[in-house]
Amino acid sequence: MNKIVGKQYKKHRSFKDKKSLTPVFAAIDLGTTNCRLLIATPTPTGFAVKETFSRITRLGEGLISDGVLSDRAIKRTVFALKLCVKRLEKYKNVKTRFVATEACRRAKNGAAFVERVKKETGLDLEIISFEEECRLGVSGCVPLINRNIRHALVFDIGGGSTEVSLAKIDQNSQAKIEGVLSFPLGVITVSEAFTGKGLSSAAYRAVVKKVLSYLQPFEHRYGILNLIEQGDVQMIAMSGTVTTIGAFHLGLPVYNRNVVDGMSLSYDDLAKAKRKLEKLPYAEKEAHPCIGPQRADLSLPGCAILQGICEMWPIGEVTIADRGLREGIVLDLIRKENAGTGRK
Repeated sequence: MNKIVGKQYKKHRSFKDKKSLTPVFAAIDLGTTNCRLLIATPTPTGFAVKETFSRITRLGEGLISDGVLSDRAIKRTVFALKLCVKRLEKYKNVKTRFVATEACRRAKNGAAFVERVKKETGLDLEIISFEEECRLGVSGCVPLINRNIRHALVFDIGGGSTEVSLAKIDQNSQAKIEGVLSFPLGVITVSEAFTGKGLSSAAYRAVVKKVLSYLQPFEHRYGILNLIEQGDVQMIAMSGTVTTIGAFHLGLPVYNRNVVDGMSLSYDDLAKAKRKLEKLPYAEKEAHPCIGPQRADLSLPGCAILQGICEMWPIGEVTIADRGLREGIVLDLIRKENAGTGRK
């Protein structure tokens, strides 16, 4: 756990927010594509957001070719982390957890990158397992879970991998994870595996088939199709892929989290959005307010992974979550704080 001291972070200290005595909690989720920060204060039912920050850094760019984080990607990411530090400097008594996921798990120089981040920003990054990533992601999505449906299939299409979690909702409306899966297909890895700025029909279908091959053993083990036949599974999707598709489907003039987070899309609507994206010229994708130049080449790879998941599990509808790992970390920190003070 990291604590802010001037412009650096040290362990085993705590402070108070300059403006109040309310404790402040902060989380950084550093993935293959994005660097995300969340700063929040606790409320009786969860937390209130004080500040968020998100920057596409593509830390995992080129990782598929040589297994290392490139210097250019590292520089972009360190710069983004320094911007996070500037936002955190406004607060005291910040109880924090900063995590890195697939890119750092996979990279030969992942540990060296963490050391460089510590030296240049003062941040202590923790490379977490995919199991911990799944647990935190499900925890962050709990507010979107329908308590009348006993199982939730939660997935996160990342830049370097995709994580899938099967959770059971107990009598206290808590999500208990029954199974987790991580497979090495993400929007960056798929995009870099094919030449050009898009996917041909053949390449798109090849990605869908590959996704299905990764999902089949998970389905065989947990019998999710049987649960779907009983109407006992809901699907919740995290990541930039699904939030972008949701905003694109709605035709939003600018991205609006309050509209996208928690919205439901039928499989038919997902298919329509995918067909529209396919037909959209690359320049128009770059200019689109909900896609932009940094995601233009990632939209169809994300659709292919999403389609594979939907074909394996025909639930018919997906709930889009503009939340996940960061929110799960903050909720974890708040629970630990309350346990330490005897609060409930």
